[in-house]
Amino acid sequence: MHIQRYSSAAMMSFHRNFLATKTATTNKMANHLMGNKAYCDVFINHRGIDTKRTIATLLYDHLSRLNLQPFLDNKNMKPGDKLFDNIDKAIRNCKVGVTVFSPNYCKSYFCLHELALIMESKKKVIPIFCDIKPSQLRLVNDGKVPAKDFQRFKLAIEEAKYTVGLTFNSSKGNWSDVVKNASDIVIESLVEIESEEQMVKNSTNAPMTL
Repeated sequence: MHIQRYSSAAMMSFHRNFLATKTATTNKMANHLMGNKAYCDVFINHRGIDTKRTIATLLYDHLSRLNLQPFLDNKNMKPGDKLFDNIDKAIRNCKVGVTVFSPNYCKSYFCLHELALIMESKKKVIPIFCDIKPSQLRLVNDGKVPAKDFQRFKLAIEEAKYTVGLTFNSSKGNWSDVVKNASDIVIESLVEIESEEQMVKNSTNAPMTL
């Protein structure tokens, strides 16, 4: 389901330029924005029992090596941190959300809450459908989730189903390939977002002419 929009040479070129810029500015940005330990470039939303030891951690480590600021709960939080407060702040402050859907994903209140907040915050979402197809994502109303939250979760899942992403079969695919593909899309998305933000900034600061 991955749509590659650039040639390999073009992708490598803007990756190098973008990451060179990130290397020079990441520490400054992090020091400025990490006072609440919530700043991140990429928020990784996943179901721990399915993908924490595989794609979620592999993607986190790969993005970290590229001098980006990914957020993964067990990597960025420590004992004593307030779970919802830190996660909600990280989602609101992130640029991109990577959502790793897996067979047990829809059974987790936490996963669904994060997904709903990512969608409601209008973040760029990159879905990875790991061992599950978009059509197989279903919510089951077992009465344990408040009606208001269930509706939020349902809307978020429906939106995710129709967002182009990556599909991965862990019994046949190569983990390094899906991590590399996901990282390429993350960087491409960050480049586009920063370019749009710079255009808005330039437009706002442009002198008025009569």
